[in-house]
Amino acid sequence: MATVLNIEKSILGQPWRWRGLAADARDPGFAPDDLVTQLLLTRGCAREDLDAHRTPSIRGFMPDPSIFRDMDRAAERIADAVEKGEQIAVFGDYDVDGATSAALMIRLLRDLGTEARPYIPDRLMEGYGPSGEALVRLKQEGAELIVTVDCGAQAFDALDMAREAGVDVIVVDHHKCASELPFAHALVNPNRLDEVEGAAHGHLAAVGVAFLLGAAIVRTLRNRGFFANRKEPRLIELLDLVALGTVADVAALKGLNRAFVAQGLKVMAQRRNIGMNALIEASRLTRAPTASDLGFALGPRINAGGRVGRSDLGVRLLTTRDPEEARSIAAELDHLNEERRAIEAAVQEAAEALCTTGGGHSVAVVAGREWHAGVIGIVAGRLKEKFGRPAIVIALDDQGIGKGSGRSIAGVDLGAAVLAAKDSGLLQAGGGHAMAAGLTIAEDAIPAFADFLEEWLSDAVARSIADRALLLDAVLAPGGVNPSLVESLEAGGPYGMGWPSPRVAAGPVRIIRADVVGNGHVRAIVAGDDGPSIKAMAFRQAETELGLALLGAPKHRKLWLAGRAKIDDWGARPAAELHIDDAAWAD
Repeated sequence: MATVLNIEKSILGQPWRWRGLAADARDPGFAPDDLVTQLLLTRGCAREDLDAHRTPSIRGFMPDPSIFRDMDRAAERIADAVEKGEQIAVFGDYDVDGATSAALMIRLLRDLGTEARPYIPDRLMEGYGPSGEALVRLKQEGAELIVTVDCGAQAFDALDMAREAGVDVIVVDHHKCASELPFAHALVNPNRLDEVEGAAHGHLAAVGVAFLLGAAIVRTLRNRGFFANRKEPRLIELLDLVALGTVADVAALKGLNRAFVAQGLKVMAQRRNIGMNALIEASRLTRAPTASDLGFALGPRINAGGRVGRSDLGVRLLTTRDPEEARSIAAELDHLNEERRAIEAAVQEAAEALCTTGGGHSVAVVAGREWHAGVIGIVAGRLKEKFGRPAIVIALDDQGIGKGSGRSIAGVDLGAAVLAAKDSGLLQAGGGHAMAAGLTIAEDAIPAFADFLEEWLSDAVARSIADRALLLDAVLAPGGVNPSLVESLEAGGPYGMGWPSPRVAAGPVRIIRADVVGNGHVRAIVAGDDGPSIKAMAFRQAETELGLALLGAPKHRKLWLAGRAKIDDWGARPAAELHIDDAAWAD
């Protein structure tokens, strides 16, 4: 594959290649609409589907919920509970996907006349997923039906205890399943190994699966005449929850997920959800949220409750009808998020030191005592980005039991490897999906587990690294980085996992000024020969080769900058800036 601008080795040591066909915006005949079409095509959109992907709608992408195994059985049982006035408990995970999934079910059931009880386990005291003790306790406290969301696909013992206690459990999940399934009244999961048509939607987050279940419930009740004398819920108004959970769980933004996020952002902009509105205000967003905001502003605050605070704060916020309570919870989550950042920084420093001295395994596996289990997933993601390989971070308790969280790179299925390690007896518990996984392990089993991952994943990691290149969508003159370009690029969104944000190369430029700001970010003012200067930012790069090159670039040398064009709306008039991913010398 031909390189872009003949760059075989950039400052970060990688070639620059076209994501698709060459798009050189320096050509006088270039049109922004041509670029949007190319953005869609190079992200997997068939040419005949271009119109649907330009304006992704629920109608255009929504499947019949009945294609999923157990979906109709789950909908019938919940409809029965609604009509009979049974007590329903919703058992969710403590992350954003779990909180939004639980909130969606609770709000839908509320609209159907049923006040469901939320139950979110404490991350540190109870761990991930439903425990038998918790399910039995919910039964004893009156629950006649329990719906687990974003968990349960591997809860064999817990669901057996629930069955013995005589309570029906419906599992709504998206994590990888084993060949054998736990006992449940219904288990709805597109990643069941026996799924057929539903398997095409295995990229859905749990909140997306919950939305489909919601559609099935409403349809079932409609067919029974339930809405003859009452208003039918507007499922569309729950799409803000679906968008937030989908993006925060790093689900691939293809197919139905694109419609979920595109339409969910529109619902979110209307600010009808009292709790979501308070969360937006606590995040200090003064404009309508974007997909990026969901992942970097809103999601981390919801997560902070489960990581370093009370695990139920997110669900309480997203389901409250009291504006004052919403503001109070959102403020608490904002404070907890700041606390989480400080804890995360300490764990990350220690984990990076172990990676540096721990050898060259294909998968970085690090463990430490006094590491807060609430931040290990974030730290694993940071390690993955810094070292370019999958990473698993394990927090050990005083009894030598470790809670681990892992993040992977493209082409390396970490969830499948963790399931295989569990089946081999190396783990006490474990599961996940391709890009993320969680586990429980005894301290003395960690070396054998690291060796197992090396054998299981080393070839896939090597292939991923060998194929690594910086992929570009367009080459621009520096003056081409402007608000109209950003607007055109956004027409190909929403962007996220599996539908990458466009990356452009701009240059050649001279560094007029560069300095370090914030938490190790490099801010630069650059200019080409074609016009005024533009601002560029290289986040967390101050101590890397890229950051040092930007800070120390001689005045007479020019560079090509590669990154993502964004709107800088801090000033009186919006301007464009470039968020730098890499750079290369132009001479």
